[in-house]
Amino acid sequence: MPFVRIDALKADGDRLEALGTAVRDAMVETIGIPPDDRFQVLVSHDGTSSTLRYDDYLGVHRDDGIVYVAITMRSGRTPAQKRALYRRIAELAHEYAGAEPRNVFITVTENESIDWSLGHGVAQYADSRDADGEAVSGRSHRSPG
Repeated sequence: MPFVRIDALKADGDRLEALGTAVRDAMVETIGIPPDDRFQVLVSHDGTSSTLRYDDYLGVHRDDGIVYVAITMRSGRTPAQKRALYRRIAELAHEYAGAEPRNVFITVTENESIDWSLGHGVAQYADSRDADGEAVSGRSHRSPG
């Protein structure tokens, strides 16, 4: 159940949707996220009242086509899975939204099951136990997110 935030400069609704779909499809293909597990914040910055900053850090030339992708998910993916995820996001962002792969900047932040509440003020992924150590309710998640 990853939580994704995508920020882009001067992106219309269609481009934002394409970027969101690219990230979701890449997560489905590379790290096994179910297709209906989509929690995203898609933001376009107008370049005036809100904007994005970047430089050519590590020799990667970026321009106003920059797309920042921030993914928060539960820990447990291997380095190989993460590399495959980054590569596939860049490929699909180019295919679906015309984003140059050099402009796709991705970060992953990992956390633990207790760090999620999916509604109702309940930590659905956390293992709840009563005073005797017995499980109060089983986990009902489908996603390794």
